[in-house]
Amino acid sequence: SPDEGWQVYTSAQAPDGKCLCTAVIPVQGTCSRDLRSHQLRQLMEKVQNISQSMEVLDLRTYRDLQYVRNTESLMRGLDSRLKVAAESQKSLNARSFQELKDKMTELLPLMPVLDQYKSDTRLIVHLKEEVRNLSGSLLAIQEEMGAYDYEELQQRVLMLEARLHACMQKLGCGKLTGVSNPITIRASGSRFGSWMTDTMTPSADSRVWYMDGYYKGRRVLEFRTLNDFVTGQNFVQHLLPHPWAGTGHVVFNGSLYYNKYQSNIAVKYHFRSRSVLVQRSLAGAGYNNTFPYSWGGFSDIDFMVDESGLWAVYTTNQNAGNIVVSRVDPQTLEVLHSWDTGYPKRSAGESFMICGTLYVTNSHLAGAKIYFAYYTNTSSYEYTDIPFHNQYSHISMLDYNPRERVLYTWNNGHQ
Repeated sequence: SPDEGWQVYTSAQAPDGKCLCTAVIPVQGTCSRDLRSHQLRQLMEKVQNISQSMEVLDLRTYRDLQYVRNTESLMRGLDSRLKVAAESQKSLNARSFQELKDKMTELLPLMPVLDQYKSDTRLIVHLKEEVRNLSGSLLAIQEEMGAYDYEELQQRVLMLEARLHACMQKLGCGKLTGVSNPITIRASGSRFGSWMTDTMTPSADSRVWYMDGYYKGRRVLEFRTLNDFVTGQNFVQHLLPHPWAGTGHVVFNGSLYYNKYQSNIAVKYHFRSRSVLVQRSLAGAGYNNTFPYSWGGFSDIDFMVDESGLWAVYTTNQNAGNIVVSRVDPQTLEVLHSWDTGYPKRSAGESFMICGTLYVTNSHLAGAKIYFAYYTNTSSYEYTDIPFHNQYSHISMLDYNPRERVLYTWNNGHQ
């Protein structure tokens, strides 16, 4: 994190779509106790300098080569004229002599180009020597790699992977144009429920959380991997201190965000410490089936996460039952900003956020489609017509995971 001195120096998208990030390691920090860290930093600086020199050299060489090619015909003409003059000095009258002088004048700009080539030749020799020295230093460091703390390096890699993924997601934001047919992972539990993976952790963490039912539930099952979830094995149980309402829960950065039963209170439960870190009321938000989705099930308050963070979707009496989208601070659960979409929540089957845009289905039953999109970046909306295959005819949970770019759904007892 930035307070440790780490920083993303640059981020950009390559032509092939890959995300390229340059991360700068901290000058002081856990690495500084390593005797080789100073030498590594010097090597990194040298590699950067060599890369920049090579780029400049490449551009300059290309430019100068073009100029030499352009003057090639001029030099050939001058050469033939000089041969004629050498063979017969009588032919060299005043006019011919002036023409030769003019040709020579045209070639004068070639002199600094050739001088630059001489300089570049010396630079290439110097760079070759630098690369040879670097190779030797890197080989010496490679032999001493056993001195590094493997666990610490692995944690750094996982952190960078998570940030790289976040970078990729921000670069890849656009408008939803289609949804593939669903893949049934498992058939289990009652007709209603929710299941999810963490929306922020690195790809190496593939834990799955499972919450059966929508009414007064407190039991959360944590499966070690997706395969364990499929087989129903290797899980631990969390018993929440407060029961939940609805199915609009989300796991974000190691914590579960959910609506406390018979209230408009948002709860943040931390899995590792098995404790509630914070809870806060969403001012004016309806609860207890006051403003649910069309299928009911106490789905008044729906938490979701996309590329830009944590959101709460709900409605209030003040905005006449239309869907409200609120950006929520994941640490304090404070509402940062809200938008009134103008879309009646009771007419919505389900909804999900992608890249700051709320997408709403027009039904929870068969024949549903993604019918409405609200763009928080412009505070505008449009009606859409995106087919959505509702395989088991009754959806009670629908959430987007930005880490995997998939929609998780609970569809009539199927996940």
